[in-house]
Amino acid sequence: MHDNRVLILDFGSQFTQLIARRVREAGVYSEIHPCNVDPERVKAFKPSALILSGGPSSVLEGGCPALNMEYLDMGIPVLGICYGMQLLAHNLGGRVVASTDREYGRAQFYAQNDSILFDGVKDKDDLTVWMSHGDRVEALPEGFVSMGRSDSIEFAAMGNVEKKIYALQFHPEVAHTTDGSLIIQNFLFKVAGLEATWSMSSFVDTTIEALKEQVGDAKVVLGLSGGIDSTVAAVMLHKAIGKNLHCIFVDNGLLRMGEREEVIGFLAEHFDLNVKMVDASAEFLADLKGVEDPEKKRKLIGYKFIEIFDREAKAIEGVEFLGQGTLYPDVIESESFKGPSAVIKSHHNVGGLPEKMNLKLVEPLRELFKDEVRRAAYELGLPEHIIWRQPFPGPGLSIRVIGEVTEERLQILRLADKIVQNEMIAADWYRKVWQGFAVLLPLKTVGVMGDDRTYENVIALRIVDSLDAMTADWSRLPSELLARMSNRIIREVKGVNRVVLDISSKPPSTIEWE
Repeated sequence: MHDNRVLILDFGSQFTQLIARRVREAGVYSEIHPCNVDPERVKAFKPSALILSGGPSSVLEGGCPALNMEYLDMGIPVLGICYGMQLLAHNLGGRVVASTDREYGRAQFYAQNDSILFDGVKDKDDLTVWMSHGDRVEALPEGFVSMGRSDSIEFAAMGNVEKKIYALQFHPEVAHTTDGSLIIQNFLFKVAGLEATWSMSSFVDTTIEALKEQVGDAKVVLGLSGGIDSTVAAVMLHKAIGKNLHCIFVDNGLLRMGEREEVIGFLAEHFDLNVKMVDASAEFLADLKGVEDPEKKRKLIGYKFIEIFDREAKAIEGVEFLGQGTLYPDVIESESFKGPSAVIKSHHNVGGLPEKMNLKLVEPLRELFKDEVRRAAYELGLPEHIIWRQPFPGPGLSIRVIGEVTEERLQILRLADKIVQNEMIAADWYRKVWQGFAVLLPLKTVGVMGDDRTYENVIALRIVDSLDAMTADWSRLPSELLARMSNRIIREVKGVNRVVLDISSKPPSTIEWE
């Protein structure tokens, strides 16, 4: 499927996914595999180049992640980053020691020996880079030369030109390193001799053909949520197998105002998607009656979704596949070297359905990052109002109604949230933030409306900036925009007399309140 492939071995760095993104941005296909991956999988992948990621371990400690030396015998170019550099030095006869002066954060790098890795890099003799290490290479392996130093370490980059093995102590993949993307591109194109053959257009075309081959004449059932992931997966499957794709849209009664009509109406009209709408709002709200614990809410909604989806799917004769909008970060996480991260909250998805329904999985997007899904959506002709819809949680408004979920409280939140969305769109702020929404709090406050004393609900505004939802900070919206939101909500939403702004970051807070 890919002529030029880069394999990234993950040794536990928090930046590993960034490496893959920078390689793909350069037009070269890349995949991340755990550092302890079976060598046979590596050989089957047939990489054209290898990148060793950083990591939190030390090569001086017992039990640290090791480098399988078979990979260096494959005769392909290698780039080691941070821990990857120390692994190369340690395994090839150099010497690694604990640094007396550890480097964390921005540092200055001074290139030496006119390495091809730094061709075209501005200020390479005094380059701002991002360091994160406690060890350093004290002696180079045989055949390697120094390619640069920092203020604290003599060997901040090294290379064996003949064997095309290069290593950097700093992280070129992060935005803090000046011209870091260019350094990676120099490795890809000038060292490894790769070509920029991977594009979203080619991905869409080849994936649709692969879907035709995988599914054949069988039927596929897919849970359509209206989010960008399930929507793109549905459109790609539809282009591959047409009416043999059966989409099920479950209205759980926890959607935003007008969402059901917007999703189903558009996709059915413009893409002729085979969509069945199931109004299960009464069932969901009955199960949620009296429930206040957020984790219990999520689990109840997840179980109910599986029950309803399973029931509806079984009514379709001849279904053999379950379509899912699984993304590449989910795949990486499931087989990460570090193991799946700690569960902060359970996620509502179709987990458990393949086993329950005895269906084979088909996942058109499992090779893509979130931003790449949006690029695929453009290629497929989806409109911008679908492509740029902000993320919306699977449990819907149930986790934005803090406390018990009732139809009355949902209606208050829907109206307030619609005002937030409309005002952000009107002020051209909707696409500038990651997410912006209203939260209904489980308390009431005293207010005055006209000559009357009121005792009514509080709405919180949660509006954040983020790149990937892993971290987030509250958005600095103009005070005039916040004032309009507040004034309209209090004036137009019956039962609300106070609006507050959430100014906490993630971490320690989460983006959603529950």
